[in-house]
Amino acid sequence: MPRHGVSSGQGRPRSGREQTLDRSLGAPSLRLLWMGLALALSDSQVLWAPAGAHPLPAQGRPAKFIRLAPQLREGFSWWNLTCPACKGLFTAIDIRLRNEASVAQVGSMAIKMCTLLKIAPPAVCQSAVQLFQDDMVEVWTRSVLSPSEACGLLLGSSCGHWDIFSSWNISLPAVPKPSPQPPEPPAPGSPVSRVLFLTDLHWDQSYLEGTDPNCENPLCCRQDSGPPPASRLGAGYWGEYSKCDLPLRTLESLLSGLGPAGPFDMVYWTGDIPAHNIWQQSRQDQLRALTTVTDLVKKFLGPVPVYPAVGNHESTPVNSFPPPFIEGNQSSHWLYEAMAKAWEPWLPAEALRTLRIGGFYALSPRPGLRLISLNMNFCSRENFWLLINSTDPAGQLQWLVGELQAAEDRGDKVHIIGHIPPGHCLKSWSWNYYRIVERYENTLAGQFFGHTHVDEFEIFYDEETLSRPLSVAFLAPSATTYISLNPGYRVYQIDGNYSGSSHLVLDHETYILNLTQANEPGATPHWQLLYRARETYGLPNVLPAAWHDLVYRMRSDTQLFQTFWFLYHKGHPPSEPCGTPCRLATLCAQLSARSDSPALCRHLMPDANLPPVQSLRPRPPLC
Repeated sequence: MPRHGVSSGQGRPRSGREQTLDRSLGAPSLRLLWMGLALALSDSQVLWAPAGAHPLPAQGRPAKFIRLAPQLREGFSWWNLTCPACKGLFTAIDIRLRNEASVAQVGSMAIKMCTLLKIAPPAVCQSAVQLFQDDMVEVWTRSVLSPSEACGLLLGSSCGHWDIFSSWNISLPAVPKPSPQPPEPPAPGSPVSRVLFLTDLHWDQSYLEGTDPNCENPLCCRQDSGPPPASRLGAGYWGEYSKCDLPLRTLESLLSGLGPAGPFDMVYWTGDIPAHNIWQQSRQDQLRALTTVTDLVKKFLGPVPVYPAVGNHESTPVNSFPPPFIEGNQSSHWLYEAMAKAWEPWLPAEALRTLRIGGFYALSPRPGLRLISLNMNFCSRENFWLLINSTDPAGQLQWLVGELQAAEDRGDKVHIIGHIPPGHCLKSWSWNYYRIVERYENTLAGQFFGHTHVDEFEIFYDEETLSRPLSVAFLAPSATTYISLNPGYRVYQIDGNYSGSSHLVLDHETYILNLTQANEPGATPHWQLLYRARETYGLPNVLPAAWHDLVYRMRSDTQLFQTFWFLYHKGHPPSEPCGTPCRLATLCAQLSARSDSPALCRHLMPDANLPPVQSLRPRPPLC
């Protein structure tokens, strides 16, 4: 398709620094503004925790927001916010709420802050605040942080102490853990299943070819982006290497071009359907995205069963997933009910029941295999509703334990799908999940996540020695280009449907659309195989020990790491090289499926000159 006013080259080169700026400003910083405000306010707490989850006493706990605090500080760091000014600012907001200020008055203050701090253009500030303000004020009035604690979070411990989320533990059954059973490869000639994995589609309903891909707004290539300067070319027909999402035609091309990668036995689809224009999304917009893309999947995949998971962008405001104790118009009932209706052809009655309650479910896609779809928004650092109470929201982890124990009792294997990876979750949630994975390592055959938009993995180790790799979570790359990536999807080869199957992952393949080629005048899109994991990395299998060994091989073999770095970015890496600190931080992230656990990486790489603690997990694109 002709590309009017658009270069056939790779677009604006991206340095590592430019990526960081792209991913810390704009839409993410709007969320940081609201999080900063939320953390300051007020003085009441809803004392609610699901049965089976036990809060732990506060005794010398480490800081809980190791990953969030640097993001908040970075979002505000260019402004000379002193400690006294910070406390004065948040005290003023606190007083405003204590004096029963209206939502509109608090919103007006937030708009002024957003504009003053130049977090986003004034029109984006106004739209975002008006969208978020009702839910945020509701959260503020139930939360517990003081202005001093909020400023300690924003500016560091010298300005105040902060410790937001209390520690808690789920209960494991008294049933003794069976001895670990190392998995065995299937017999030659055993059936192999192909599972299509889709994640982070991010359909932009306002994508427009030829518009400015580097506009001032957090999301570009849109009708409101305006034309590009005369010196630059506009957004491509099929997508763009910039802070842009995808037109519907690119998703249609992906789904209609799946033939060479199939046939598929089933599909795992882990969410994030709407675009990143989070400051102007209505419930109607989100539901239109849900139904339109679901209908598209049904059209092109026909009778192949599809098993979805809920992403963080499905709701509006983005990341707004209140636990079930929040009722009325602010609950997620509107979204879960629409999902149940759209996905009813794929899910049985019991799965639909729990989907309507909390956005998660379990089912048996074939004999001997249990599939569990988790709502990972209940572990999310950016789900501001968890400031009220973060103890096992919706009782989901305790429910997961019950499902895994029942599967163990039956002799079934389990696959878990979800959107946000466990290593990116709130600390207590992540550490409890890690503990669950270790307990049920013989039952758990696969973990599949998305969210980061890049191609990576997270390894789980035994908690006693932190030396035996026992599980791996696969993090598949996104369909969207956001930010400056090729569109892509993943196919997993799984031990097939037969009696005694291990249901383990045997290999995986990644496919991309090369935008440089697709956007050439007269070209048509061609989705191509980018790589196969075992072949490219020389893996004997794709069991946890093989990925552990790969990390250590990449540590000493820089050429192998550069291959990984290229594939990590779906064949379009940033122009700035990934030097030693970047390489070590990236490798460390693959070694740790447990959040806020720098000691784990230091234990596994004791002689490495690791970067500071805050840098041990490269920040995802804050999707």
